[in-house]
Amino acid sequence: MEFIELLKAFILGLVEGLTEFAPVSSTGHMILVDEMWLKSTEFLGQYTANTFKIVIQLGSILAVVIIFKDRFIDILGLNRLFGKKEDKRTVEGNHLRLTHVIVGLIPAGVLGLLFEDYIDEHLFSIETVMIGLLVGSILMIVADIVSGKKKEPKVTTVDQITYKQALSIGLIQCLSLWPGFSRSGSTISGGVLLGLSHRAAADFTFIMAVPIMAGASLLSLIKNWEHFNIEALPFFIVGFLSAFIFALISIRFFLKLIDTIRLMPFAIYRIVLVAAIYFLYF
Repeated sequence: MEFIELLKAFILGLVEGLTEFAPVSSTGHMILVDEMWLKSTEFLGQYTANTFKIVIQLGSILAVVIIFKDRFIDILGLNRLFGKKEDKRTVEGNHLRLTHVIVGLIPAGVLGLLFEDYIDEHLFSIETVMIGLLVGSILMIVADIVSGKKKEPKVTTVDQITYKQALSIGLIQCLSLWPGFSRSGSTISGGVLLGLSHRAAADFTFIMAVPIMAGASLLSLIKNWEHFNIEALPFFIVGFLSAFIFALISIRFFLKLIDTIRLMPFAIYRIVLVAAIYFLYF
């Protein structure tokens, strides 16, 4: 495999890693980069290319698991197995439970299964991504304006999230089924509108993302595995590692700054991106 092909895998992994959990739409960026510049996966064939995009997404998911490993161990009740003391939050009963995550996952999970084929066939285009980016940015701006009028958020950590809030955030997450809208953009905005701090909303978003993304990715991987080309393995490895490394960097950076910078800069970026796409592509 030529160096230029591996460079393309690295760039696609970089784009995936930097944008998967930022509220800017990784799907939108992947479509745009591939359509407008790289055309990088054409040589793989359609089905192997689809598998590649799933594999690099798993790299981003692994980054979240590592960053939130202690939280996942606590949620799954595996503290003793990993030699950890039972979390004080667990003892007091005021902590994020697995059932909160499940409640938040149900709406988008059900709709995703029902409309997966329709979404794949009709909503993955430059035009639909532009719509998702623009409408999603409006929701983010509204969330920041509403939160700015309140003195303090009612919920400052994920351990204070109620089942009603978890379900409501899950319902808002359904918007992210539209490519370009952004899973984190919709759920963080929804969480903020429901009274969560930006950091609490972001933490819950990332925790919810792991099971739903891992499940969807693994199902797609199984479906497309027969089309995997062993000659493309170096391409897959480079893309996976690139997505993993840059996701680790971007998530840590994002979580440190989200309560300070909030959503407005990302919303402005999305609007500028839509304008740039319009002038470049149309």
